[in-house]
Formats: sequence, structure tokens, C-alpha cells
Amino acid sequence: MRKIAIFLGISGALLAGAALAQSGATKSGAKPPAPPPQNGKILADDPLPYWAFAVATHPWPPLDPNTKLTLKGSKKTFTNASVNDRWNVPDWFPETHPKMPTIVEHGRKPEVSACGYCHLPNGQGKPENHSVAGLSANYIVQQVKDMREGTRKSSTNRMGSINSMLMVAQHSNDAEVRIAAEYFAKLKYKKWIRVVETDMVGKTDIDRRNMMIIMPGPKEKLGKRIIETPEDEHAIDARGSMIGFIAYVPRGSVARGKKLVESGVGGFPCAACHGPEFKGNGDVPPLAGRSPSQMTRQLYDFKTGARNGPGAFMMKPQAEKMTADQRIDIVAYLSSLNP
Repeated sequence: MRKIAIFLGISGALLAGAALAQSGATKSGAKPPAPPPQNGKILADDPLPYWAFAVATHPWPPLDPNTKLTLKGSKKTFTNASVNDRWNVPDWFPETHPKMPTIVEHGRKPEVSACGYCHLPNGQGKPENHSVAGLSANYIVQQVKDMREGTRKSSTNRMGSINSMLMVAQHSNDAEVRIAAEYFAKLKYKKWIRVVETDMVGKTDIDRRNMMIIMPGPKEKLGKRIIETPEDEHAIDARGSMIGFIAYVPRGSVARGKKLVESGVGGFPCAACHGPEFKGNGDVPPLAGRSPSQMTRQLYDFKTGARNGPGAFMMKPQAEKMTADQRIDIVAYLSSLNP
């Protein structure tokens, strides 16, 4: 029997779901208030990390649907309207991946959005959903089943991407989930996150797609958070799949995180289940090089009780022992590794 739980899984979305912008009122760059968990216990000593559960805090101006978009290295042209069509995935680089199954490319109207709309045709995903490339098909199928049965939720109900995924799970059938899972399982996850240790970072905002972005102007202290932002905001906004993200992490967190995962935070070393290089072990998911925002959400959901299902009972004791600082250090280290 494995000694440590299946650690981190599919973050707010697996097959699809638009990251729906939410509105509030706060100055651009100001730290938004962290909403309390909705589906797990409220942790007075460990508040919801807003930077991992990012939700837009003010309205953004509408995009011109007819504006034409291009990306470096692609011969294709799309419009703002077409890159936001959840039933027709904008595939900028079709030569870089196998032909997408219908459920991945077009979904099934009206409730099952195309898987590749959020997770991208190559499965690399984005911070507000999840990188599904290289996960085992059985693991993907189980996570969708858990969502469908209500054993896997989120610690907050404010993230549009998570809410959309839960709807997809409810309306998808076993056959199409298996088709999508087999497709993504065959893809190789590539290096997607560049980890940078720093004390300072540009002022941040949360864009219409619920992604952290760096705003022009003076810098501010990073503090106890991780800011994961696009290397190329235009490419990511157009749903490009070749350029990933920068993760700004606290100085010294990578070294501290290495010690924590090797020691097991008072439990069992992470490698006991996830493999000696954290690249997965059978149906136990890989951790190396994955999004720190995604991994943070899963650890927090285990801790609050929002995430359950097979394997969760093994992971929950590990997550419950982690402090917010330890969680940051752990995901900073794991994200820095080569997948």
C-alpha cells in the first residue's frame, strides 16, 4: 500500500470551462479580499490564498469581437470572437500534437465545452485550470467521476473555471470522458513554468480570464505569495499553446521546499508515491514542473475538506499538517523541476 496520498490533481477544470470573469470594485493592482471557503471548513489561521484562487475584482472593457489576432510561429489568423468560442478550439499549432478527438476540439452542446478550450490542444493548460498532458487516463477519469459525484469540489465557489468544470463533469458521459482522458494521457507535458525567486514584483491585477498579470509601474513586496503570470500575455490571451508562464516565488523558497518534500512535512516523503523525480507513478500524478497555482489549490482543498474521493484520505493528513508558508515552499520547489 502506498504510504502517501495522491498529491495534486486536476485543478479547477479538466475537460473544459471558460474562466468566467467576476466583478467587484477595487483599484487595479490592489490586493483583493480573500473570500472564505464555501465548500470546506473555514480556516481562521490559513485564509484562502487569493493568488491561487484568482478571481477578477473589477470589470474589464469588452473586446472587439472582430479584431484579428496572429501569433509568432503560426500561419493561422483568428479573431477575438473565434478564440473565445468554447465549441471550436483555436488551434494555432496543429502540427505540434495529434488530431484532437471531437469532444476535445468541439465538445458537445449545450453543457460540455470543448476540453481543449481551457486545457489547450496540447494539454499544457493554464493556472486557472490545469495541465492535463501526461496524466494517466485512469486518474483523469476518476477525477471527473469524483466531481460528478460531488466528492471533489473547491474551497470557494467564486472561480468561473472551476464552476464550469463541475458543470462539464455533471453533463459528460463516461465514453467521452474516457476518449478525452486517453488523448491527454498520450501527450508529453513540456517545461511550461519558469520559476524566479525574488523579493519584489510588479503590482498585480487579475484579468478578465482570472489570471494574475503584472501592471506597469513601481514594484511591491512579493511577501508570502506566488505570482504566476504569462510570459507573453497576448499569446496566452489568444489561447496560444507554445509559450508558458513565469512564477515569481519568495527568495529561498525553492531550497526550503526541497527539504520539505524530502522530509514529508512530518509525514512521508512525496517521492514515496509520486516517484523519485516526482514525475508520477502509474495513476499517481506527476508534480515536477506543474503550475504552483494549480498545486496550491489542491493542497488547500485537501486541507479544507473540499476535496475527497479515492486517494484523498491518504493525502489529507499530509495537507492538514502544512502551514501556508510550507505550502508555498513546496509548490515553488516542485514547479522549478524539469517535468
